[in-house]
Amino acid sequence: MDTETLLKNTSRSLYLSVQALPASMRPAFGIAYLLCRYADTIADTPILPADRRLYWVECFPHLIQTQDPREIARLTAEISGGSENPYEEALIEHLPQCLACFNGIPPRLQELIMEVVQAVCDGMQTDLRFFPNENESLPKAFDTPADLEHYCRLMGGKPGLFWSRLICRTMSVSLPEEKFFEWGQHIGDALQIVNILRDLPKDLRIGRCYFPRTDLQQAGLTAQDLLNPANSPRFEPVKRKWIAWGIANLKSAPAYLQQLPKTQPGLRAAVAWPILWTADTLFKVYQEPQLLNPKRRVKISRGVIYRTMAASPVFLVSNAMFAKWLDFKLRKFR
Repeated sequence: MDTETLLKNTSRSLYLSVQALPASMRPAFGIAYLLCRYADTIADTPILPADRRLYWVECFPHLIQTQDPREIARLTAEISGGSENPYEEALIEHLPQCLACFNGIPPRLQELIMEVVQAVCDGMQTDLRFFPNENESLPKAFDTPADLEHYCRLMGGKPGLFWSRLICRTMSVSLPEEKFFEWGQHIGDALQIVNILRDLPKDLRIGRCYFPRTDLQQAGLTAQDLLNPANSPRFEPVKRKWIAWGIANLKSAPAYLQQLPKTQPGLRAAVAWPILWTADTLFKVYQEPQLLNPKRRVKISRGVIYRTMAASPVFLVSNAMFAKWLDFKLRKFR
C-alpha cells in the first residue's frame, strides 16, 4: 500500500487539502501527517500498558532517524492488532514504506518534519505522564489555562508552524517570516481546541480532562462531574470561554491567507478549507446543549465539506471575500 492511499484512508478532510497542494509540497506534508498519526496510534493503543506506550512515543523520533529494522519490527509486533480501525492497522504495518518516503524528501524538509513529529510526541508524552491510566474510573484535569494552551501549542500550534515553514521553503511571503509563523501557530491552536471540545466525552472516559481545574472550579464543577451529561448546562461557561479562545486564534487567518499568492490557488484552498471547517465545527460545538453526552457526536457533514470546496473560487481570487466569509461564520457566535 502506498503512502497516498494510507493518507486517504486515515484522514478524510486532510487528504482533500493535500490533493489541492502544489505537487512540490505534497510529499513532505503527507509524510509528516502519517508519522504524527503513527505516533498517535502508539500512544492510544489499548494493548500496551501506559509505560510501554510512553517508551515507544519517546523513542519514535529517534527511530525515524535511525530506522533500525529490528526496532521497527519490535514496535510493529507490539502494537499490531491494537486498533479496531483497519486503516490504522494498515498504517502500523507500513511504517517501512512511510520511512522510505521520508528518506526521499530533501534534507532541509526532513528537518522540519522531525521538528513537528518531536513536538507532537512531546504532547503525547504529556497525555501518558499526566493523566491516569485509562482503566481508572475518574478523570483528571489540567491545573491551569496555561497548561491547556501549552498542550494546544504542541498538538496544533507546532503543526501550524511546520505548515508555515514549509510554505516559506517553497515561496516567499511579503512580511517578516516570524510574524507569518506566529499566525500559523495561532491557526493551529484553534484547530486543536476544536478537537478537544468535540472529543470531550470520549477523553473523559479514558481519564483525560484537558479543561483546567481552575475553570471548572469557577463553574462549581470537578472533572468527575463532567462524566454526568446532566451537567452540560453547568459546563457552558467553560465551553464558551474556550470557544472564544479558538475564535480569537482563528482571526489571524485572513492576514495569513493574504500572504499566499493568488497564482497558487491550490495552496490557498488547502489553507482556507481547514480554517472554514474549523469555524463550522466550532459553531456546532457552540450550538450543542449536551456536549458532555457521549451519544451526541459533534461533526460537520460531508455536505458542508463539499459546499466549502465548491465555493473555493470566491476566496481563491479575493482575500476580501475570504475575510468576509470567515467573519460571517464567526459573527454567528455573538
